[in-house]
Amino acid sequence: MAELFETFMIICFGLSWPMNIIKSFRVRTARGKSLAFLCFIEFGYVCGIMSKLLSDRVNYVFIFYVLNLVMVGVDLILYFRNRRLDRLAAPHHGL
Repeated sequence: MAELFETFMIICFGLSWPMNIIKSFRVRTARGKSLAFLCFIEFGYVCGIMSKLLSDRVNYVFIFYVLNLVMVGVDLILYFRNRRLDRLAAPHHGL
């Protein structure tokens, strides 16, 4: 039963990432995004994966940790793309 609730938790978290990725892709700006937040979330998923591996409790929930890790990684890539786009769009001062 505990694994079922863990699955629901990780799926609920995972449902938000595709929407966030689409938004990040469309808005083309890093304004309003937090690099620290994304890094902490990514680290949390790595810890969840390591917990499963080290406790030898790899089950169907493991795939959801990996999927979420990948989606946050995609959002991190978009963050850096959008930050670069923000710098390119910024007016150049002092010219």
